[in-house]
Amino acid sequence: MKIIESGFKDLWVIEPKTFSDERGFLFEAYNDRILREMGVESHFVQDNISYSYKGVIRGMHFQLPPHAQTKLVRCLRGTIQDVVVDVRKSSDTFGKWFAIELSDTNKKALLIPKGFAHGFAVVSKEALVMFKIDDFFYPNLNAGIRYDDPALNIDWAIDTTDAIVAAKDMLLPTLKQAQQIFE
Repeated sequence: MKIIESGFKDLWVIEPKTFSDERGFLFEAYNDRILREMGVESHFVQDNISYSYKGVIRGMHFQLPPHAQTKLVRCLRGTIQDVVVDVRKSSDTFGKWFAIELSDTNKKALLIPKGFAHGFAVVSKEALVMFKIDDFFYPNLNAGIRYDDPALNIDWAIDTTDAIVAAKDMLLPTLKQAQQIFE
């Protein structure tokens, strides 16, 4: 398993070592020992699966303390543009975004620490995405920012004029307007 720095504190790209032969392939998708050696102390308590069609944008979501969430995100089928925004006010990269293509072909995963808003756009015909999460969902602590915040100017790798976005996500504030972020 190869761990790649993203340029953001505690945000890691995980590239598994794949073993292929005439039967197919095998790779280690998660290894707690390797993450602990990196200083990641997350204990994942829930796995979520999301299925979406081309042009869907989900996000940008995060959960506030005391139940903020670390996520390990992987695309099991298809291709997504996975995006995070640092919403930790004290961070050197506050308000900056990071994007990576996650796919069933490259098999990469993104380890997203607490304090990042997360979302993704489906680039392929369809996508099946898996999230490992280290805390349960608390609706009263759910927060987010606009996927199309002009100040962020995120590259979603799709034409956002035709994006399929949930009505609730269209009501999220811009980062500048957000009252609920990480202090």
